[in-house]
Amino acid sequence: MRYEHIKEGRFISRPNRFIAHVDIDGQDIVCHVKNTGRCRELLLPGVPVLLEYHPKAALAGRKTSYDLVAVRKGDLLINMDSQAPNQAAWEWIHRQPLLETEKGVYFSPADIRREVSHGDSRFDLSFVLKDPAGKQPDRPAFMEVKGVTLEEERTALFPDAPTERGVKHLRGLIRAREEGFEAYVLFLIQMKGIRRFSPNDRTHPAFGEALRDADRAGVHILALDCLVTSDGMTADLPVPVML
Repeated sequence: MRYEHIKEGRFISRPNRFIAHVDIDGQDIVCHVKNTGRCRELLLPGVPVLLEYHPKAALAGRKTSYDLVAVRKGDLLINMDSQAPNQAAWEWIHRQPLLETEKGVYFSPADIRREVSHGDSRFDLSFVLKDPAGKQPDRPAFMEVKGVTLEEERTALFPDAPTERGVKHLRGLIRAREEGFEAYVLFLIQMKGIRRFSPNDRTHPAFGEALRDADRAGVHILALDCLVTSDGMTADLPVPVML
């Protein structure tokens, strides 16, 4: 996924979840924050940030001309756009010739769709897994995508705040698996330089327990890091999952 018209600035403050004040070329500019999470460890006064400028913001009825999309944390460039993971996952799955189902058995994803409801859940992606040899029947599958911006000592953690919605999604994937569907949760880590992924039991133990329940139920738990640049983000390499 790609951005246009990227500007650099320095973070000043965040009066609420939706807006931030950023110093751009010596001016205090109000920007839209494309992440309603806490991000307290990222948005510190003076840190460098990247913003996407919208030259036609007024015509589009926008209240601000800038979106805050990335932040620097030491030597890490972290994308913090909460809409970016779904787009990056969509692009990633289209690049996958095969996905693992049962251990050692691989199928090809096809008929990929976004935002599909099943039971009381709406999953980010659905697709059909096809046997490349044509010997086994198609397998319908669901995938939930979670963007990860929290990092501690090169370990990526999710969530950064309690998420009952996230627990509900995991329970929905478990039910789908029990009904015979393939089910995946993809943690898309919005940075490079990560050694492992783990659930953030300290912040939300119920999510960690639900994730371990999902693993025991046969839900596939995937984590990928991302190549983050000033103008985009691409899902890249697998990261070990430690439950």
